[in-house]
Amino acid sequence: MVFFFTSSIVSPAMTMYMGADKHENEELLRYAFPEDIWFHVDKLSSAHVYLRPSRGTTIDDIPAVVIDDCAQLVKANSIQGNKMNDVNVVYTPFPNLKKTGDMVVGQVGFHKGKEVRSVMVEKRKNEIVNRLNKTKRLPEEYNLREAWEARQQEDAQERRHAAREERERQKEEEKRRRDMAELKSYTSMMQEEKMETNQHDGDVDVAAFEEDFM
Repeated sequence: MVFFFTSSIVSPAMTMYMGADKHENEELLRYAFPEDIWFHVDKLSSAHVYLRPSRGTTIDDIPAVVIDDCAQLVKANSIQGNKMNDVNVVYTPFPNLKKTGDMVVGQVGFHKGKEVRSVMVEKRKNEIVNRLNKTKRLPEEYNLREAWEARQQEDAQERRHAAREERERQKEEEKRRRDMAELKSYTSMMQEEKMETNQHDGDVDVAAFEEDFM
């Protein structure tokens, strides 16, 4: 089961989702979107909470109040962390997560440590957790794999469109270069003809010139 939550503290509202257990966390790893942001209580067992921003959004674009919502949600879904104060929550873009064959179920690492950020949660804020829990839903029609496959098709279509645009751009650039080369060649030819004409005009027939005045 995948549970969805809505952070309506911003407009437009933002969606968060998390798995019910560590086995489902593995499924989330397979089907997360590139712009998703992953949250987890540092050094403690907790749910894996994902924030799903709109396409093209980066981690720097996420409002601080939404980061707080995610941090409170992940703390509330940690057996140990929920009982503690001053809990550190780490978060990072989904593409920075690393999963290797020697890791246990639900365990992840990071490709780049410098891309991992953290926020300190001093204590549980029930007003935030309760607000989010009121939006908790389990859409039966939602399928992680189908959503991921649909996104893959959209991305592929965008790549094809971008490739077509790039080919058209290259054609236009090649045409511009040919036109410039032809113009340069034509200009050079005209200059040579002008020089030859000037040379002929400068050749004076002295005998004919003298006859005209005899």
